[in-house]
Amino acid sequence: MAIQNNYVALSYKLYVKDEDDETESLAEQCSAAHPFDFITNLGMTIPAFEAAVGQLQPGQKFDFVIPSKDAYGEFNEELMFDVEKEKFMVDGKFDDERIFEGNVVPMRSNEGDFFNATIIEVKPNAVTIDLNHPRAGQDLHFTGQVVENRPATNAEITQQMHYFDNDCDCEGGCGGCNGSCGGCR
Repeated sequence: MAIQNNYVALSYKLYVKDEDDETESLAEQCSAAHPFDFITNLGMTIPAFEAAVGQLQPGQKFDFVIPSKDAYGEFNEELMFDVEKEKFMVDGKFDDERIFEGNVVPMRSNEGDFFNATIIEVKPNAVTIDLNHPRAGQDLHFTGQVVENRPATNAEITQQMHYFDNDCDCEGGCGGCNGSCGGCR
């Protein structure tokens, strides 16, 4: 039996608990005019999120919580460490325009894999980075409504696959232009 790939578009609000007082606060939202969209069965979203909304029909509302262990995992202290400040030099100068506390920066491993790191602290000889997802350790409370849910076209699936493969002629990969240049193969 073939796997069905659906194009799903949602308006939603994401709430997370504040660490200080345990009340929920709005963390992000997408409106029906500018929905969050994805294609099912491509691994584009958290599996628990896709399972909760992937079969809903247009107009259906949802309200569910994904525990942190099923979302971005628990916070791992071992994913916070110091990196020599020299690694952040550009043309012989420390890149203080991008490397500052709280900023999320793209990085590349020795194996060539891309990942994001949050800058925790800039020290005299090192930079403390955090490789945890910004939502690690948080339960995610989603409310919203399905805007669209239909079979995805071959073109939509192909575009998404190339986006994740970084198979693009654009400077910075497909993420650099969000597909607007037409250079994604």
